[in-house]
Amino acid sequence: MIGVFLTFRYSEDFDAERLRTIAQNAVPTFDGLAGLRSKTFTLNAARREAVNFYIWESEEAAGRLFDEKVMERVTSIYGVRPTVDRVEVAVLVDNAARR
Repeated sequence: MIGVFLTFRYSEDFDAERLRTIAQNAVPTFDGLAGLRSKTFTLNAARREAVNFYIWESEEAAGRLFDEKVMERVTSIYGVRPTVDRVEVAVLVDNAARR
């Protein structure tokens, strides 16, 4: 599995409520997306940043989403270009799957 962090860093224009609205509106785009195991939208007002964390089934699945065209679209939505970091997910504990 592959984890991908998209980190959006803001200067003075951080608006948590606006970012919550963006996240809520994006849910249908990712619900049921092939290869995407989970996506989490986070906010850190003290650091003026938003981090979206994805867990993908494979590198191939992760690579399909983050091309330049998508990055330009995401930048226009969030108002800042994110940094992208990928990690290997060594182990995942998923308590929700047990319910």
